[in-house]
Amino acid sequence: MASLSLSAYQEQEEKKDVLQNCEEIISTLPKDTGWGTEHYYQYEGFWYPKIFLEGVIWAQANFRARDNDIFLATFPKCGTTWVKALMFAIQNRENYDFSSHPLLTKSPHDCVPYIELLAHHDNPIDYLDAMASTRFLATHIPHRSLPKSILNSGTKIVSVARNPKDVLISYWVFSQKIRSSKNKLAPLPIEEGFELFCKGVALSGPFWDNVLGYWEASLENPEKVLFLKFEDIKIDTECSVKRLAEFMGLPFSSKEEQEGAVREIIKLCSFDNLSNLEVNKSGTFGVGSKTDGKFSNDVFFRRGQTGDSKNHLTPEMLDRLDKITKQKLGASGLKF
Repeated sequence: MASLSLSAYQEQEEKKDVLQNCEEIISTLPKDTGWGTEHYYQYEGFWYPKIFLEGVIWAQANFRARDNDIFLATFPKCGTTWVKALMFAIQNRENYDFSSHPLLTKSPHDCVPYIELLAHHDNPIDYLDAMASTRFLATHIPHRSLPKSILNSGTKIVSVARNPKDVLISYWVFSQKIRSSKNKLAPLPIEEGFELFCKGVALSGPFWDNVLGYWEASLENPEKVLFLKFEDIKIDTECSVKRLAEFMGLPFSSKEEQEGAVREIIKLCSFDNLSNLEVNKSGTFGVGSKTDGKFSNDVFFRRGQTGDSKNHLTPEMLDRLDKITKQKLGASGLKF
């Protein structure tokens, strides 16, 4: 205790209480087959592996938003890594030269932390408090489960969604790598993964409930929530980067555009560039200092393309997913 400041000691004790309560809560929750881990647990209508669920509960109890915070909120495998990089580059374009940019030596996930994973770090509240404004953070937490301080503040949220058929395949491939390399589990057959996805069991799933929450929030409060589709960003990346900058309160000046700042950001954050950087080929991403969770950065880079699901799913599977999507999203106006 002597080596800790009073605030750090109090935070450590509070964290112990929250995580202890997590164990009690999790022991009562419905569970199902996991993707990268043995089991997923259902909390507030959404599914999580234990390590993420602990973080969700911790964030709900401890995270304190600032009015000028900016969040990237996504369902997994919807272009999170790419958009993290784009937004980080937009935010820091006056702070770093493109030839010596942090994204050349650090993973986008190290540049933009997930609040739910901070629960597994030492002194996460001190870390968050020490961050200079404007804080740029990320989350996979569904809209209705976000910490109340985010919902009740001026925090801005960018949400990115993607065609669920491609999400399923990308998530399945990612999970296969985690199952084998980290958790030593047998492969998950695509047929079993398909059934899990269809009934909503995926990290922060059901997919349709998750994206619908942010879609509806963007319609209700477009000044607070910007909803984008991965496919649209791919089609017109330059327009999307400008739109992101505008929403973040950091619009590009005419001079910046003439000097090619937008194009430089797109080039820096391109799939080809990021995936071929040494840090993303051989580096690792640590879930938290309090866990042994660590992933190779290359698991976050696969193809970065659209339409790959047709190479992995049968016509019957594709048709079934289309029908579920139409049923779940039909009246909302959201389409993929």
